[in-house]
Amino acid sequence: MIWVAVWTFALVDPLSTITTPAAAIGLAAFEVAYVYVAAMGFESRCVTRAHHVLVGIVAALGVGLALAYGSHWLILLLYVSVGGVAVYASMPRMVLAIWWFAGCLAALIAIGLIVDADAWQTGSVAVGMTLSSMLVASVRQQIRLVNELKHTRDALAESAVAEERLRFSRDLHDLLGHTLSVIVVKAEVVRRIAERDPAAAAAQAADIEQVGRRALVEIREAVTGYRETGLTAELARAKGALTAAGITADVLRTADPLPDTADRLLAWVVREAATNVIRHSGAARCEISLTTVDGAAVLRVADDGDFGPSSPGVDAGNGLRGLRERLSSAGGSLETGARAEGGFALTARLPL
Repeated sequence: MIWVAVWTFALVDPLSTITTPAAAIGLAAFEVAYVYVAAMGFESRCVTRAHHVLVGIVAALGVGLALAYGSHWLILLLYVSVGGVAVYASMPRMVLAIWWFAGCLAALIAIGLIVDADAWQTGSVAVGMTLSSMLVASVRQQIRLVNELKHTRDALAESAVAEERLRFSRDLHDLLGHTLSVIVVKAEVVRRIAERDPAAAAAQAADIEQVGRRALVEIREAVTGYRETGLTAELARAKGALTAAGITADVLRTADPLPDTADRLLAWVVREAATNVIRHSGAARCEISLTTVDGAAVLRVADDGDFGPSSPGVDAGNGLRGLRERLSSAGGSLETGARAEGGFALTARLPL
């Protein structure tokens, strides 16, 4: 607002020709109204009815004073044009600002003829009006674009936060679901053998303690965003968890070492698939294979149970949905379904 007020001191022509109190009051009122309208135009983000009213007041004062006091007051129409353009150029479409400038230019020419101003004076005001209006419109558009970029940046930041929350919730679901399933299975084993084989029960209890401690470490790493479970380690854990649940586990790996991103992603698939087999399948045997076919890593987890993750209550859960989202974002796919020979199979494909 300060620079807008300072700029009005260029009104040297009207100031030098003030001869009556009415002219002084009129010029002061015009300057106050113009400063307010121009400053409001630069600070506001939308045009309201109040903007139209105030722009109309500035226009009425400028035109009235120019008609009343002669050619030296034509400069007021330059400020009328700039004030209106400052307000209307804030709109995404600048049609109204262009029409306002055109109207001010037509009014300048008409009033110049009425007050018998010379062509040089009218032309110099017209040139100044054109250049000033273009400058103000350009600055106003830049301000609008900067505001839009700021809003876009804020929206992207919110989207990134939401995506990170979704990723974190998926990680915790997969991590806690697998770990708690192992703990529950081992606890059931301890309960069954506690009376007849105390030593084996103690060994299983020690395993529960070890799993719990490892889970605490993994949760801390997941919270800090640095959890990176390797596929080899996850395959070993899955085999141990399946065995502890009384399921014979066969792991076959013929694929070469995978890139880090694919390795971590397929590790999550192994974790979720093994958890589902333990929880839902009722299987006696589970086969996990990892191969490379046509430049893609193919991970297959198959069991011989009678209730697989394809049932509505399981397939609609967060685990498989999260895996599909992860694989899809990396260009991969996840297929689930019943096996012809009985049981259930989960197949993940991930381009390398």
